[in-house]
Amino acid sequence: MLPKHKINRINELSKKAKAGGLTTEEAKEQSLLRAEYLESFRSSMRNTIEGVTIIDPNGNDVTPEKVKQIRNKRLH
Repeated sequence: MLPKHKINRINELSKKAKAGGLTTEEAKEQSLLRAEYLESFRSSMRNTIEGVTIIDPNGNDVTPEKVKQIRNKRLH
C-alpha cells in the first residue's frame, strides 16, 4: 500500500489538473505516482489472489491449478 502522503499528493494533482492544468513537472510527478500506485495495487491483489483457497459446498478444494502452482513455487 502506498503511504498516505503519496495518495494525498495524487489527489492534489488530480484536483489541480481538473481545475486548470498542471505544469510539465507536475504532470511527470503525477504519472510516476500513478504508476507507483498501480504497481502497489497489482502486487497487493496478486498476493491476495495467490493466498486464497476456494472450497466448494461439499468441502472440496477447487482452487484453480494455476493458483496452486504459483503458491507452490512461492513456498519452495
